[in-house]
Amino acid sequence: MGVLMSRRQTVERVQKVSLAVSAFKDGLREQPSTRRRAESGTARQGTLEQEVQEGEEEASAGPSQPEESSASKAAWERLRDGRGVEPEEFDRANRFTPPAFIRPKRELRDDEPPDISLEQREQILNDEMCEICEVWTAESLFPCRICPRVYHDGCLRRMGYLQKDSAVEVTETAHTETGWSCYYCDNLNLLLTEEEMYSLMETLKNCKIIPGACLTLDDFLHYKHQVHKQQFERTMPEAQEEQAALQFNALDPDKKGHIEWQDFLSHESIQLLQKIRPQNALLRLLTPKERERARAAFLALDQDNDGFIGEGECRQARHTWFRKHQKEMLSCNVSISHVGPISEGSPASSRNGKSPEKILPATKQEETSIDWPAFLRENVAYILAARPNSAALHLQPLA
Repeated sequence: MGVLMSRRQTVERVQKVSLAVSAFKDGLREQPSTRRRAESGTARQGTLEQEVQEGEEEASAGPSQPEESSASKAAWERLRDGRGVEPEEFDRANRFTPPAFIRPKRELRDDEPPDISLEQREQILNDEMCEICEVWTAESLFPCRICPRVYHDGCLRRMGYLQKDSAVEVTETAHTETGWSCYYCDNLNLLLTEEEMYSLMETLKNCKIIPGACLTLDDFLHYKHQVHKQQFERTMPEAQEEQAALQFNALDPDKKGHIEWQDFLSHESIQLLQKIRPQNALLRLLTPKERERARAAFLALDQDNDGFIGEGECRQARHTWFRKHQKEMLSCNVSISHVGPISEGSPASSRNGKSPEKILPATKQEETSIDWPAFLRENVAYILAARPNSAALHLQPLA
């Protein structure tokens, strides 16, 4: 499904009408007509030309009052198509055509358990050509830490995905242990199917949520109360309200007093995926880079190599795996095939002076043991929630 823009629709409509006028004029030249038909054609031609003129004036004049009243509709269309930013905010000069985001479809085998072996490592290979221009150059390419796509910084700028305030951050993090997610992987909303997206949009509309707006703590709690009441027909318990407040704090790491729309949308998208899809279906969403990173984390926690880790270690991994510390990370000249963030309990992090024993003091003898398949099922939602570049924690782990 392509990205629909209000101004772009106007221009396309003008172009279609112009083609209709041309075809109509050609038909008049080729076919002999009576005086009555000529008069009818002249009247029709005048109507079409008048519509073309009105369309051109509308396009050149910019957003009028009716367009402003339909801004909400346009925002919902962008949300449906996976675009969360108003395209008019970008510098449209010399821009590439935005990509057509195609939402995934559920397959019959999605609910079957995938075969993800702990022992068999996966080869991580990145694309050789830029995803946007499809050209290989000797210049440095920015690799995505989730998928195999790579990008030129100039191409990202021309797409409007690399603004002035984010250019330095992307440049500094793309080749670090933290890594950088491309615009496909950064948007968790693109994981939803059309049916799931329709369900989410209906919920947001019923709760009077405005696309693109920031949410304060009161807005967020009010929304959570409404959703709970619609789903269970009763008031949300106090314990859940406290958990929602903790989630708000996790989505507002800079303590600005509000959460950004894209962070809220990512949070709601991953919440919906947890509710609707079984864990096996979520496991199929993991990319080879994410699976390989999970293997490294599990093997680092399994110190005695018996194939089991403690339940406390598994819970702790949810809190520490994908915390993003871009400002604290120093650039490391890793290869383009680097798999992305590394667990704090991984061998790479232990070389930096952090030992797994200090971070995770609990022993497996004192609690329930968890094997590799259970480890993946318990943590798949948190792995997916760690995709966005934002420092926000889009899925707050339970204590």
